[in-house]
Amino acid sequence: MFWGIFVIGSSGLMLWFSEFFTLFIPGWFINVATIIHSDEALLAVGFIFTVHFFNTHLRPEKFPMDLVIFTGRLSIEELKFDKPLEYKEMVETGKLEERLVDPYPPIILRAARVFGWTALLTGISIVIWIVYAMLFAYR
Repeated sequence: MFWGIFVIGSSGLMLWFSEFFTLFIPGWFINVATIIHSDEALLAVGFIFTVHFFNTHLRPEKFPMDLVIFTGRLSIEELKFDKPLEYKEMVETGKLEERLVDPYPPIILRAARVFGWTALLTGISIVIWIVYAMLFAYR
């Protein structure tokens, strides 16, 4: 992660202030910085999406997506399973009852699912485009 920050940051600065940097380095290095910057960006987006995808969408208990990110609400059963220590502490301190809220109406949950599926399918298509570009576009 830290390597990627340095690489994409320094190559981005070279591209942004190319006239300044060409006072010290040869001009062909700007072309190299362009390649490095774009490849690092593709690598970062691909890595972030795939790690996120497997850790959030392919877990059997959350498949195909966890609506908590859209609703901000978690059922008691999910809280017991996902965060047992937090649930135990809330029960012991008596704070569980004060945090209970009514569930959202079905239309809100439906809208969250539509948005979530749209984002998920967009992300999957982006990964497919990245793989295509890396395999076939540079030939």
